[in-house]
Amino acid sequence: MLVRSDARLADLTTLGVGGPVERLVEVTDAAELVAAVREADEAGRPLLVLGGGSNLVAPDDGWAGDVVAVRSRGVERRGEVLEVQAGEDWDDLVALTVEAELAGMEALSGIPGSTGATPVQNVGAYGQEVAQTVTAVRVYDRAEKRERTLTNAECAFGYRDSRLKREPGRFVVLTVTFALDPGPLSRPVGYAELAKRLGVELGGRAPLADVRAAVLDLRRGKGMVVDPADPDTRSAGSFFTNPVVPAAQTVPGCPSWPAGDGMVKLSAAWLVQSAGFGRGTRAGRVGTSSRHSLALTTEPGATAAELMDFAGRVIEAVRDRFGVTLVPEPTRL
Repeated sequence: MLVRSDARLADLTTLGVGGPVERLVEVTDAAELVAAVREADEAGRPLLVLGGGSNLVAPDDGWAGDVVAVRSRGVERRGEVLEVQAGEDWDDLVALTVEAELAGMEALSGIPGSTGATPVQNVGAYGQEVAQTVTAVRVYDRAEKRERTLTNAECAFGYRDSRLKREPGRFVVLTVTFALDPGPLSRPVGYAELAKRLGVELGGRAPLADVRAAVLDLRRGKGMVVDPADPDTRSAGSFFTNPVVPAAQTVPGCPSWPAGDGMVKLSAAWLVQSAGFGRGTRAGRVGTSSRHSLALTTEPGATAAELMDFAGRVIEAVRDRFGVTLVPEPTRL
């Protein structure tokens, strides 16, 4: 366990905003993580548990308490079941599963951040989401002051949502267990753009390595693979979720997909762009990515206040024009 007092949240997040940290605690295994959380709770210090920092808008005035940076690593394999430490890099894990010919997360290639964060947000892309493969999440429950294991059902996953997200601050993820499908072919491809890139029918299968390569190529084309040399990747990925609305509220011309129970999912990217915030729209040191209108990016020196002001303008413009309220995807402290 390493304790520092010279860190800034801007250096710990992919958006590059956020002020000084009073106390940064870096932990390298689950036992250290639990100990650090218990210590902060017993001392009454504010606590922020941080993985890859890829889904966080950090405050400009910093954090007056403990930031616990999860650096635990390790993957334990039992056949097609993997138990993964919370700090394991997500894309490294996906690469491992592709190499091991285990299907189920290949379309989630290139997503930045740590494995422990994925069930919180129910991370998803290109027709897959982690709820499809997660079987258990081992957590430290700060309310009950004990370790426990949540089943997939107990996680109550939804679209970019879970019980872990709906009860913020309560559960600290220690490990995540996934059940995958053995074999060299992917799960059925459920996203039209990816199927077209692979040259297969929607619902068809393709070699795992081909799916991973295609997804990485698609994401790079949208500035969605973190690269320190690429200013479009100073972002939190998609900044807004695709809104789910009653079918009667479908916006003419807007791409949409069935969401069940008489609901449809609208394309947030189309709404943003059609409301006047196309690719490369800038307001000082913040704006939309030059390659994807749904990603908001920052320049060095930008502040969280600038970013959220711009996001608010986008939300207002979409609401005024289409009557739909966008919801930010990153966590804001």
